[in-house]
Amino acid sequence: MPASPRGEVRASRFERLAGWSQRHRWLALLVWIAVLVAVTIGARTAGTDYHNDFSLPGTESQQALDTLKAQAPDRAGATVQIVVQASGGLRDAGTRERVERMLAEVRQVPHVVDVQSPYQQPHALSSDGTIGYAGVILDGQAQDVPTADVQKLMDTAQGAEGNGLRVELGGEAIAGAEEGGGGPAEGVGLLAALIILILLFGSFLAASLPIIVALFAVGSAIGLLVLASHLATVADFTTPLMILVGLGVGIDYALLLFSRYRKELLTSGDHAGAVRAAVDTAGRTVFFAACTVIIALLGLVVLGLGSLQGVAVAVALTVLVTMIASLTLLPALLTVMHRRIERGIRRRADKRREEEGTRWRRWSDFVQRRPLPIAIAGVLALLALAAPVLGMRLGFADAGNNNEDRTSRQAYDLLAQGFGPGFNGPLIVVVKGSAEAAGHAQHVLSSTAGVAVTTPPSSAGKPDLSTLIVVPTGKPQDSATRGLVTRLRTDVLPPLAAQTGATFLVGGPTAATEDFADAVANRLPAFVLVVIGLSAVLLMLVFRSVLIPVKAAVLNLLSVGAALGAITLVFQHGVLGHLIGVEPGPVEAFVPVMIFAIAFGLSMDYEVFLLSRMHEEWEHTRDAGRAVREGLADTGRIVTAAAAIMVVVFASFLLDPGRMLKQFGLGLAIAVLLDALVIRCLILPAVMRLFGARAWWLPGSLAQRLPRLALEGQHTTQVAGAPMDGAS
Repeated sequence: MPASPRGEVRASRFERLAGWSQRHRWLALLVWIAVLVAVTIGARTAGTDYHNDFSLPGTESQQALDTLKAQAPDRAGATVQIVVQASGGLRDAGTRERVERMLAEVRQVPHVVDVQSPYQQPHALSSDGTIGYAGVILDGQAQDVPTADVQKLMDTAQGAEGNGLRVELGGEAIAGAEEGGGGPAEGVGLLAALIILILLFGSFLAASLPIIVALFAVGSAIGLLVLASHLATVADFTTPLMILVGLGVGIDYALLLFSRYRKELLTSGDHAGAVRAAVDTAGRTVFFAACTVIIALLGLVVLGLGSLQGVAVAVALTVLVTMIASLTLLPALLTVMHRRIERGIRRRADKRREEEGTRWRRWSDFVQRRPLPIAIAGVLALLALAAPVLGMRLGFADAGNNNEDRTSRQAYDLLAQGFGPGFNGPLIVVVKGSAEAAGHAQHVLSSTAGVAVTTPPSSAGKPDLSTLIVVPTGKPQDSATRGLVTRLRTDVLPPLAAQTGATFLVGGPTAATEDFADAVANRLPAFVLVVIGLSAVLLMLVFRSVLIPVKAAVLNLLSVGAALGAITLVFQHGVLGHLIGVEPGPVEAFVPVMIFAIAFGLSMDYEVFLLSRMHEEWEHTRDAGRAVREGLADTGRIVTAAAAIMVVVFASFLLDPGRMLKQFGLGLAIAVLLDALVIRCLILPAVMRLFGARAWWLPGSLAQRLPRLALEGQHTTQVAGAPMDGAS
């Protein structure tokens, strides 16, 4: 512990921070209120400017899109399909007049560049003449067109329905406009968390403090994000993801600090000292735990995917603000309301205080008596749950995965019925070359296996630039369609390019989806190595150990792998999917990397929470077995409660109508549940028992070079004569 020249113990930075919050408690509260109000007003005034950036520089689909944007911008915008059905046939004179009048009105809708009538396009009417489609070209990508204008397009088209005519609309812009407002997920999660906290502390006031801190932190972070959306690219799904993570870690961090404050208060009876001790011990744990989450999230920068980088920075910002709120706002709240809080704590502190860790000590002794079989059984269980990851198929859900009551799903089904399943995922082949080369390409593509229809070349406004629409025989999500994209690029079109001197680029949403999935898969190993490496270095600095970072990395990989395995089973294979309202389809390409970053960081949270107490006991006694037992006894109840809160907050997002947020909610809930029950209660104490004193070993030469980052502060002391770093 640091000392002054007179031998007086100097307060640590964490203690000084707690002391400032106590002395200036009203100022701290006013500052947080002012920040929350200011950013909220600013965000409401400025409005959101979210923008999904799924561009992938260097991929063929991006090259195709960039070529059209540069040389034929009127062909580069998103496309909406207006699908019409008439049981009496679309060629009926009265029906045709109604359809043409509707299309003329659609041409006047903002952001509509062109409307291609089904009566003037080849292959735009089904063979029986009952189903047809009109192509509507917009002046920007789906995310660039305001939802209000897309809704106006939908209302205008569907205004022609009735008297035997059915009108449905499909396309990315339509599917985006249909997304709902999020449902009751956040409210349900907060209510469930409050109930758990009341059961834990027996006081509504004490239970409300962690939630108040989380709400301040999340609210401030969201306001900052809305303002930042005008300066940087921020995806539209970032806010609910920030809420998801912010509520979980915010409540957890405040819970850990409050629990330590409660313990110190019951031990010493000194409120002010209890606050300082809590921040100097649990506050350090919160700080380093937040650092591990932030490191894991910022590791997404390695992927080089613009859309994910913005999300990662935003969620990391949420964790940072949450950590600052826990270390400054919570001490101020404890100081302001300490008398009422103390009365509630002391009423429940009698016999329960003595028995609080008894069950966890017994459980720890049970595990430590048979560590090897328990460790093996736990690892095998996690490996079994993670096995489905080997068959995970990355991609993006399309309208075929939407609820059947949505117009985008109805349009999808009508197109498949009238023109075949591949019509919902056409490939766009951009030809830079002569008209003869484009015509030759149409002939070759039409005779290629897996191709249902190839449209004649369409001039893109330049004599040497044209496009062909290639309709696969399979659905957009079929593996056969993915194989077709690969074969066109590697086997079919290269010989044609060599023969004609033209350049052929395979693009379109289906090809772009495959490119995005491949980009994520190819860059994932580097991302995993960076996150694990940086987290391991941080743990080595904190715990002065070689084996603990290795163990933490392996166990956290197992819990994340098991969570991704569960996502694969439910969302890809449809196991129990009907219970949460999802249909089988691919796992969204960016979900696994986000789940890995967030879940790995949160797993490290619990690692730091539990091991910091074990390390504290080890520094006192140098008894490895006792360190495991007392660490689990002291933190087991709190870690379990914190995990329960995270699980209910994350699982509440299964109520969200969006498929992507359901995946995040399920994956993170399962990751935390497995981490708390299987890893922290079974595998970790078993492995720590097997390691024994070696768990805390660090080579002497390395110990001298590494900086020392203390978790325990000056409220713990080391046993005199105990071996230091480098001792065997």
